[in-house]
Amino acid sequence: MPENLLNLENVTAHVPGDASRVLLDGVSLGVERGDRIGVVGLNGGGKSTLLDVITGDRPVEGGRVSRLGGLRMAHLVQHDRFPAGSTVRDIVLAEYGADHEWAADARVRDVLDGLAISDIERPTDGLSGGEKRRVALAAALIGELDLVVLDEPTNHLDVEGIGWLATHLTARRIALVVVTHDRWFLDTVCTRTWEVANGRVESYTGGYADWVYARAERGRQADAAEQRRRNLARKELAWLRRGPPARTSKPRYRIEAAEALIADVPAPRDTVELMAFATNRLGRTVLELEDATVSVAGRTLLDDVTWRLGPGDRVGIVGVNGSGKTTLLRALSGERALDSGRRVQGSTVKMAQLSQELVDLPAEMRVLEATEAVAKYVRFGKQEMTASQVLERLGFPAARQWTPVGRLSGGERRRLQLTRLLMDEPNVLLLDEPTNDLDVDTLAGLEDLLDGWPGTLVVVSHDRYLTERVCDQVVALFGDGHLTHLPGGIGEYLTRRAATGHGPAGAAPTAPVPAGAPVAQAAGPKASAAEQRAARKDAQRLERRMGQLTAQEEKLHARLAEAATEPGRLMELDRELKAVVAERESVELEWFEAAERAEG
Repeated sequence: MPENLLNLENVTAHVPGDASRVLLDGVSLGVERGDRIGVVGLNGGGKSTLLDVITGDRPVEGGRVSRLGGLRMAHLVQHDRFPAGSTVRDIVLAEYGADHEWAADARVRDVLDGLAISDIERPTDGLSGGEKRRVALAAALIGELDLVVLDEPTNHLDVEGIGWLATHLTARRIALVVVTHDRWFLDTVCTRTWEVANGRVESYTGGYADWVYARAERGRQADAAEQRRRNLARKELAWLRRGPPARTSKPRYRIEAAEALIADVPAPRDTVELMAFATNRLGRTVLELEDATVSVAGRTLLDDVTWRLGPGDRVGIVGVNGSGKTTLLRALSGERALDSGRRVQGSTVKMAQLSQELVDLPAEMRVLEATEAVAKYVRFGKQEMTASQVLERLGFPAARQWTPVGRLSGGERRRLQLTRLLMDEPNVLLLDEPTNDLDVDTLAGLEDLLDGWPGTLVVVSHDRYLTERVCDQVVALFGDGHLTHLPGGIGEYLTRRAATGHGPAGAAPTAPVPAGAPVAQAAGPKASAAEQRAARKDAQRLERRMGQLTAQEEKLHARLAEAATEPGRLMELDRELKAVVAERESVELEWFEAAERAEG
């Protein structure tokens, strides 16, 4: 039987100082040994509060939390604050004495190498935000743990660092609860997903893609007020199904049901039509760097590079932290002068740039007023939208649009900054880490807007999912003074880095365990051909049974609707429905195990 490491029973928590705002409302759930749980939900919806309750950093206002005796747990919080005068050694290696003690521990070496921490005597007072995040993450990972709780661990990590973290966590036999907006990470690492919304926590089997499937299925039964959200989930699902089939671990009957749901959904983006529209707006010349050289602190980022961006180009820029991605964006925009060479900008270019820093916003205005001060309407291709509609897409519901700007959180201010940029209808958009402080729903809304945006787009982001979705090509800064085009995208970038020995651990990254794969099956002798045949038969039998149970579940839902005025009948049908759901979930777990055995 699985062993629960901790349990929450009927837990309630409110926003501090505001008893009217409930974050957790009678929540009951548990974390089993070996669980890898991703937590999603809107900003401010209670995700960090849930983590604080799990770790005991926040007392509950109602209900109780029970933990296994002797539970070994580490907690990475969102904001990294170290004692004044401390060193990296003090934070990461405090439990070790002499250097040979930690140097002999393979896990500690792997963590330090993977997070590129080399100078352990370095004072923490002078670390950048990204360096502090790596140090805090290292401190959370080096110990012998049963459970690690991580709040936005991928912030400030480049794609290599995120890849290393995914591999490290799937290789260790520890339970994980993680809040992150990085959907590739969620899909690669997590075997369960918790959605925090309206004070409740709903649990789903699988990672991000599986959660999107489940939400799309739930959306089919939603009422008309949820139409916009449902359409967005369907579009996101359509994109997922056009991607690699390994993105999801759902059995075929679930995939077929989801494909029927999205059969009439068009491609996320009509590239040919957008390209033609962009050409009409921009002409032939957009942005060009000719024989450009750019140096920073004696290091050459670009050495005699020629790069031409045309109308409708959608380019993602990748590279390790400090490789010069932001500097390249500033050179493109003209904010940073070239050391030599020439920058050419088309006469029709109307540029907008989203930097990593928050800009000054009109604090005395309300959110909608601050947006309409730029424009009241905007066109995305053929679609015209009001300022209120764009705000809603980017995470500002109607009631929140009347909040004074001065009372917005950092994440909300960044969303407003992005909204105002889009409302100005630029035809060239430069985005530097646009995913910072955005939740997964807002990211889906942003991607949906960019799908219909007709112009030239350049994105610097550590969010692999966003880059792969909104960009048609990827270029890399490898530190050799050149700008390298990568037909294979980010996967090719990681392969090239590993091949040159410059990966985070100095070797090719190990493929992570797919989300949904049973932890106990990750190692062991290879199954024989006969065992694989038997497992395939089991999987087929179980799949048929899951289809029968799903059909039975749908019939019970219909009968429940018909019996809405019969309380006694409702209770009987509800008991029957719970039994069917429980059996279907049990059969689905058996299917996962059989599918794993069938693959050897």
